[in-house]
Amino acid sequence: MDISIVIPLYNEAESLPELVEWIERVMKENNFTYEVLMINDGSTDSSWQVIQRLHNSNPCVKGVSFRRNYGKSPALNTGFERAQGDVVITMDADLQDSPDEIPGLYKMIMDEGYDLVSGWKKKRYDPKSKTIPTKLFNATARKVSGIKNLHDFNCGLKAYRNEVVKHIEVYGDMHRYIPYLAKNAGFTKIGEKVVQHQARKYGVTKFGLDRFVNGYLDLLTLWFQTKFGKKPMHFFGLLGSIMFLVGFIAVIIVGALKLYNMYSGHSYRLVTDSPYFYLALTSMILGTLLFLAGFLGELIIRHSPDRNHYEISEETADEKKQEQ
Repeated sequence: MDISIVIPLYNEAESLPELVEWIERVMKENNFTYEVLMINDGSTDSSWQVIQRLHNSNPCVKGVSFRRNYGKSPALNTGFERAQGDVVITMDADLQDSPDEIPGLYKMIMDEGYDLVSGWKKKRYDPKSKTIPTKLFNATARKVSGIKNLHDFNCGLKAYRNEVVKHIEVYGDMHRYIPYLAKNAGFTKIGEKVVQHQARKYGVTKFGLDRFVNGYLDLLTLWFQTKFGKKPMHFFGLLGSIMFLVGFIAVIIVGALKLYNMYSGHSYRLVTDSPYFYLALTSMILGTLLFLAGFLGELIIRHSPDRNHYEISEETADEKKQEQ
């Protein structure tokens, strides 16, 4: 099969027939073999009934329905698990992503050798209240992920080599950072294609401004997991050791100053009367707790079944040894 199209959706009953008709036309014009995987994320309208009707008229249209609304990431992950096409393309169901972009995305994966191609809606039909935070968000994502050539991490229109979607897990709200997840999995040939942004024709947007706050928190989580997920002691242990050492030196200085004043005949006060003593003590306690957090993290990882799980892309072996 050439292409699998994964479409997560929530309350998009009005747009689905038009979207499927558009996709069918593009597929026929380019002689692609395909499947359309529609993941109904607990819609409360008639979206699932529409999907069933579309499937009856075209077996290439397949559907999965969640019992309740779980979010875009679980919907995408479900579609990725079921995708059979050589190229997997994701798009939103609101007609803001144009199926006419599919042949170009397919070519970039199959002919130009990209692992992942992300769409860039260079010209958008959104208010500035949405576009300005989006630009700031994408600039931060580029800096943290190291993927300098992407302008729009959150564009729903993306294309993947099938191998990519089988080696990443999209969870929580991590659909915003799929290129980052792919990079961490070893798929580094990531490209971008300028795509057309369609104005919304039906319904209303399902995302509010809170996604920008949550997006930054998710990015921080992903960065931390990438950098220290396998070696928590390198973060907590180092930070804890520094804090403990600073606090310990501060306690020595407070005690030494008291002894100096005592033997010099100067006025002095009890060590426990000095606020610096309590600051130093707090620093030592926090340092110890951070060190223990790193140590416990290392113990958990040591007993994790995935501690030595690595993805192998290719391997050569001696035939004689294999026969033995």
